[in-house]
Amino acid sequence: MTQITLNLVQGSVSFSFTPEAARKLKQEIDRLMQSLKAIAVNTSSGGRPTPQKSMEYRYTGDVFLEVFCNPNIYPSPFAAKVLLTVRDDRVRLMTEAELTRLIEDVERYLDNLGQT
Repeated sequence: MTQITLNLVQGSVSFSFTPEAARKLKQEIDRLMQSLKAIAVNTSSGGRPTPQKSMEYRYTGDVFLEVFCNPNIYPSPFAAKVLLTVRDDRVRLMTEAELTRLIEDVERYLDNLGQT
């Protein structure tokens, strides 16, 4: 396992993460982006957007990671934020992060491993 660093609005958090878990998180983020884009298209064309399913990603390894986002409350993918929970037996961090930063962090992690 190698360390992933997630950049937050203020600061960052690093923890051990597997390449497989990063690929699964990237797949979930890709699905979330499709939902956000569908909402943006319907909203810009004057239609009422179809409610989209929230993203809930969970990983359990050296730490527990949960990433949650309700795409129905954001007007565009660029405005979207995710709720992050990172915890282990000693500490628990719950915070908000920008979706665009999370995408960059996961892609950077996979690029560094040569797995994109």
